[in-house]
Amino acid sequence: MSNTSKHMPFLDLTATEVSNLWSSFLMNSMQQRLLEYFFASTEDSTIKLVIEKMLDQSRRNIIELKEIFDQEKLNAPLGFTNEDVRIDATKVFSDTFIVHFCFDLTHLSLSTYPIALADCTRNDIRDHFQKNIAFTVKIQNEIVDIMLSKGIYLRPPQVAIDSEVEYAENFMYLNGFFGGSRPLNVAEIANLSRIIHRAQFSKMVFVTFSKLAQTKDLKKHFGKGRDGIEKVLDSLQEVLDNENIPISASGDYQISNTEIPPFSDKLMLFFVNTCLGIFCFAMVSQAMTSSLRTDIVSKLSKISDDMKKFYGMGLLLAIKENWFEQLPQAVDRKV
Repeated sequence: MSNTSKHMPFLDLTATEVSNLWSSFLMNSMQQRLLEYFFASTEDSTIKLVIEKMLDQSRRNIIELKEIFDQEKLNAPLGFTNEDVRIDATKVFSDTFIVHFCFDLTHLSLSTYPIALADCTRNDIRDHFQKNIAFTVKIQNEIVDIMLSKGIYLRPPQVAIDSEVEYAENFMYLNGFFGGSRPLNVAEIANLSRIIHRAQFSKMVFVTFSKLAQTKDLKKHFGKGRDGIEKVLDSLQEVLDNENIPISASGDYQISNTEIPPFSDKLMLFFVNTCLGIFCFAMVSQAMTSSLRTDIVSKLSKISDDMKKFYGMGLLLAIKENWFEQLPQAVDRKV
């Protein structure tokens, strides 16, 4: 693959580009192994076709990224290998659970690729991320259509909207404590429902992974994750309940028991640290900046603090088990 277009001068990779390429490689490596098992265990032909498209894209990305690393004489990450997945393992996840998994993977891509594109300079690197954004948008649309057709798409709440334009009259608009709280605005409803839906999915991931994990430390860690998510659901659901705003819940996260886990502990921890962790932080941060009621901001701040502690422990576990691949570092220039 050409380093640059014929009209552009050659540019060495920036630290930002190396970081984004490294992260993209690990993400695609993880997705490849997850999707290999999903493709082998899914029975629904429509879902299987979407998984096949996502799997092919991840494989193409791995090849392309390796070419870039080779051209730049950089070592590519090890990522995840055949040892991290057992394709012939017993079916653990229902087909509808797998659809939600795939939907979540597209959210991770759409929360990371656009930022990477904006930060990169070289044409070939920008082209890599731009192609992946276009693919992810297309495949997410297909997944949403499947979920709608099967009646498993979790719709955000619908509320009656006041058509009149009004301005906040005083600082009481920000009040969420001590009674007299104003009704939730649409941004706050959207933020809370988005986090709750994500928490419902995350809870079932933790439940499943705690059963599949082989080490006691990881079983305990995933169990703590489940307990933490329960607190998030209780805290935020209370706000919507007090406003009499109903929110849909999924009963499609069905799992089966198996003696042979399809994924390695290393792969499951990486999924939790990245796919659940990164996206949750982005979601909570967005909610904190766009929510104005003080009680909601306080709840979200507590959730953010708890998440930092939990995902910090996840990182320590990865280092302890020698699963954490260090990013390339600058040459030590100290004299």
